[in-house]
Amino acid sequence: MIRQLFLTLLLSLVCAARAAPGAHGPDGEHLDAPASTGAAANAQPIIEANTEAFELVGTLAADELSVMVDRYVTNEPVLNGTLEVEFNGIKAQGKLHADLGDYSFTDEKLLKALRQPGNHALVFTLVAGKESDLIEGTLNVAADGHAHGLGALWQARWPWVVLLVAAVLAAAAWGMRRRNIQKKN
Repeated sequence: MIRQLFLTLLLSLVCAARAAPGAHGPDGEHLDAPASTGAAANAQPIIEANTEAFELVGTLAADELSVMVDRYVTNEPVLNGTLEVEFNGIKAQGKLHADLGDYSFTDEKLLKALRQPGNHALVFTLVAGKESDLIEGTLNVAADGHAHGLGALWQARWPWVVLLVAAVLAAAAWGMRRRNIQKKN
């Protein structure tokens, strides 16, 4: 009986391994990855910073750094200003998208530098009418966190593997107890 349970467990693990996610294309991209909406979009690097007068929230996407600025006390969007960012000697001017309420930074040199993994200290200069402010924040860009090979199998399937092992052990204990009861009678 223990041999049968062991073979069942082994067969289940082999089936789980064959069904594991993580197929890669010719350039190493994940073929089974979801489109960049929902949770994947939330995985983009984000910067949040504020001063006494203003606050900003920015998101680093593939083609831009999008930054929304509002007044700290009222949350009123700042749509009548100019916003500049500086990072490692690179300065870039944001383009205001009044319809979306954000400032878009598309400078390739800036985006290339920001895509590198690490903590990036950014300094934003906001000029809105007669007001101006320096807003400092940190953009944390993580390295590729995808696991590959057996790591991907374990990462994606570990709850099911643990549940399967627990079920097999419970079945083995139940079978042994049943056999012991039958022997006593």
